Amino acid sequence: MLDLINHVVQISSRRDRTEINSAIVDALQHLFHPRETTIYRCYTGARKPMVYTCAAYGAAGKVLRNAYLPDKKHCFALERDALLQRCRREKSAVLDFLADGSHRVIFPIMHLDEPIYMIDLTLSDQFSGDERVTLMGLIEYFGNHINLLDYGETDTLTGLASRKTFDKHLFELLGQAAADPQSNGTSPSRRRGASDAPHWLAVCDIDHFKQVNDTFGHLIGDEVLIMLAQAMRRAFRFDDQLFRFGGEEFIALLQPTDEADALAVLERFRSDIEQQPFSRVGRITISIGLSALRSNDTPTDVIDRADEALYFIKHHGRNQVACYEQLVAAGAIAAKEIAKGEVELF
Repeated sequence: MLDLINHVVQISSRRDRTEINSAIVDALQHLFHPRETTIYRCYTGARKPMVYTCAAYGAAGKVLRNAYLPDKKHCFALERDALLQRCRREKSAVLDFLADGSHRVIFPIMHLDEPIYMIDLTLSDQFSGDERVTLMGLIEYFGNHINLLDYGETDTLTGLASRKTFDKHLFELLGQAAADPQSNGTSPSRRRGASDAPHWLAVCDIDHFKQVNDTFGHLIGDEVLIMLAQAMRRAFRFDDQLFRFGGEEFIALLQPTDEADALAVLERFRSDIEQQPFSRVGRITISIGLSALRSNDTPTDVIDRADEALYFIKHHGRNQVACYEQLVAAGAIAAKEIAKGEVELF
């Protein structure tokens, strides 16, 4: 009992998903000694459901990965595993007996009728009834803790990640850029799929949103924001990070890709919004400015560059997508100075 309480204290003291995953793996191994443990983060939106192996313990020891930034090497379609599929379909714990006499059990962590995590354990046939009750209680506690964390990280209106979680995500990505020896602050246009392709930050702003609020009222304005957030989830990949930055401004942090692909994704999103009816408002449009993350960036640097592209669009017709790097290369805007006082070269 004292061991259980100690592990609960350790889990409850964490406020970072990766650290929480580490603490729950430690608790499961110490208290129940499963042969294998895997924690999947689930991405079960409108597109093909995916899972990300963000923590595990097995023959190779403990594996821990960043729970906020899914690594595609460790992601796979849910349909590849029949028991994971069954767990999602039944929305409850599922069990399968293995040939060696052990059994595999998967517990879903649910939110809004969809699993956000799945905990996959391989247990021996000696696992007692009392241990099962304790295990289920610990996993239920883990789920409650994750859901409370989600509540604190989520914008309550749109359901996207909130402004206060944006800095954490961006610092994580900037850390990846800094660790990339190929990232040198030069032109970021690279071939699709290249390992040194950059992440991208896009600032999306609803055109003339003040007129929406003034004409239809703030309740209808809020409905527009909710519908836009839903359209963002449909438009972007499962591993892109989406945020409501404030007011009518949204941010997308795109996974590594080349410039042409980033522009194509954002152009499709812009076109989808232009064609979608928005409640009593009818049609709205958005303007999008983007820039690549670089190894010497601070959060202010990359946001300023994307904002510079957005500002250009707002004064040249709106309802467009513009890339800061392209605008500078074309001479449409001047290169901004970076933190060290040097001018970016292209």
